[in-house]
Amino acid sequence: MDNTLFDPTVAVIIQGITGRAGRTHAQLMQRYGTHVVGGVAASATASREPIGGIPVFATCREAIAETGARASLLMVPPLSVLPAIEDALAGGVELLVCVTEGVPVHDALKVVRMVRERGAVLIGPSTPGLAVPGHMKIGFLPDAALAPGPLGVMSKSGTLSYEICYRLVQRGVGQSLWIGSGGDPVKGARFADLVPLFQSHAETEALLVIGEIGGTEEEELATALIRAKFSKPVFALLAGTSAPEGVTMGHAGALIHGTRGTAASKVAALDAAGVRVHATMRNIVEDAARVLAPATA
Repeated sequence: MDNTLFDPTVAVIIQGITGRAGRTHAQLMQRYGTHVVGGVAASATASREPIGGIPVFATCREAIAETGARASLLMVPPLSVLPAIEDALAGGVELLVCVTEGVPVHDALKVVRMVRERGAVLIGPSTPGLAVPGHMKIGFLPDAALAPGPLGVMSKSGTLSYEICYRLVQRGVGQSLWIGSGGDPVKGARFADLVPLFQSHAETEALLVIGEIGGTEEEELATALIRAKFSKPVFALLAGTSAPEGVTMGHAGALIHGTRGTAASKVAALDAAGVRVHATMRNIVEDAARVLAPATA
C-alpha cells in the first residue's frame, strides 16, 4: 500500500458533490484543510457550476486531467457506486473512499475485484472516511475527535471510534492516521491489509483497533501482526461481546460461523499476537492514555 496516498496534501475530488451531503462535506473538508480540487456530477442534468470555488466536472477522467487528483471521495447512492468507481478507475484515481451504505453485495464484489486489478486502494464501502489529523480528512470524521498525535486508528465502527478518540484527545492523546475500514462483509482494505501501512508509518507510535464480534477480520489481523513482527503497542476493543446468541444486530459483516468470529476466538487470537484487548471504552482509554500521554506532553 502506497504511503504517499495518505499524504496530508493529497489532491481530492468528490463524486456526488452536487448532492446535499456532497456540498456540505466538500466545504467542511476544505475548512479542515483537505486539498479538495474538484467534484464530479455524473448526471446529464446536474449543474456544473462551481461549489464554494470547487470546479465541477462531468467525469473523473476530465476532473483528474484538469486537477491531477489522486484520491476520490464517493458520496453517491448505493446503486451508483459501481459506475462511479468504474469512472474513477478509468480516470486514474488511486485512492477511493466510499462512505455509501447499502451497496449491493454483487456490486461490491465487482468493485473490490476491479480495484485490486488496477492496483488502487479502496476504503469502504460504509466508512466514515480517513484523516491525517490536523491536516486533512476525506469523509465525515468529526473535528472534535481529531487531533495530531502518535496513535494510529483502524476501526469498523464509526461511532465507537469517535467516542474513544474524543476521550483520548481530552487526555492529550491524538492520532497520526485514522482509517475507518467499515463494517460491510465485502469491502476494500481490511485490518490485515493496513498492518504494513501502520508498521512503516513513522508518525504512528501505537495502534488502536476497534473491532466487533462476527466475521474473521480480527483473527486475520492477529495473523498479520505476527507475520509482520509488528513492533508497536496495539490496543483493541471488541464491540458486541455481550450480544445474545442468535440475535441479528450490528453491521452486515458481523456474521459468526461456527467457532470463528466469536468474541472468544477473536480475543484468543489477538492475545496470541500480543494485543492489549479491552472489554470497555473506559479501560482502553485509560490504558492507551497511560502508555502514550507522557510522549505527548
